[in-house]
Amino acid sequence: MLRGPITRRYFVSCLGGAAATWPLAAQAQQPAMPVIGWLSPGSREADQFRLAAFERGLAQTAHVVSKNVALEYRWAEDRHDRLPALAADLVQRRVNVIAAAGTAAAREAKASASVLPIVFLTGVDPVALGLVASLVRPGGNVTGVTDLTAELGPKQLEVLHELAPGARRIALLVNPNNPNAETLSAELAEAARIIGLEIHVLHASAERDLNTVFARMIELRIAGLVIGVDALFNSQSEQLAKLSADHSLPTIHVVRQFVAAGGLASYGGGLLDAYRQVGVYCGRVLKGEKPADLPVQQATKFELVINLRTAKALGLTVPLPLIGRADEVIE
Repeated sequence: MLRGPITRRYFVSCLGGAAATWPLAAQAQQPAMPVIGWLSPGSREADQFRLAAFERGLAQTAHVVSKNVALEYRWAEDRHDRLPALAADLVQRRVNVIAAAGTAAAREAKASASVLPIVFLTGVDPVALGLVASLVRPGGNVTGVTDLTAELGPKQLEVLHELAPGARRIALLVNPNNPNAETLSAELAEAARIIGLEIHVLHASAERDLNTVFARMIELRIAGLVIGVDALFNSQSEQLAKLSADHSLPTIHVVRQFVAAGGLASYGGGLLDAYRQVGVYCGRVLKGEKPADLPVQQATKFELVINLRTAKALGLTVPLPLIGRADEVIE
């Protein structure tokens, strides 16, 4: 107990000391900012357009990066063998949800996290892949978005054949690390047999392999190229467009960015909208919804984009019916 009169100076000094502790106390009471782990087989540079779309989706749920949500990035730099350790690191970091960019990332995230929520984007059937129990009722801790681009190989081949009917020897570029590579190769081989084309399957698992692959296509006298669905090839769309132009090779990809960079054509789902939806789902998980209750979203629209300038440079005449079917024509 204090004895004697309380002076004005003593009272002010005590009040000042208490006031100095208020900001610290208020700060201690503020909840920690939730953290999303971004797991990708690519690189920071290659993922920029995906991240922009992802953050737009987050914003739809009132989550703004660096304001009320944080992102922890883990990039494998095109080395799929690094994904298990990166996924395990995010689990150890105890992020609130993992955003898995691509099939390989989704598989490793699921293998590492049995409870932690995971939202994926994949181009294959997530049920067949074992990611979810069903599309409508995913169950467990995993949900996401599928654009089913892995099933579009035969359609890509059909479009390429319409664009370059004289090309009889076609190459299919796949990433051997992609779990769908073998299925895609088999499907395209069957589609080529029906049309009467010759297919050669070539492999690339890193950016450094691309020049070697195109050199190999010269040796094989390849006259057309179908680029299979894979996060690596999506991230290297500009490089693939340049290599196709340098080798005067009619090529079809699954992403529009390839055509915008000078590639001949693309046929696939809206990749950017898919990543936006991944962002929306991550935001909903942060708000308390469970992945088990969020149905896997499916692409409902596939886009055909054709670059007429590239077709002209390749000496190709695009059939009018094909132009009429195109969602976008770059002139």
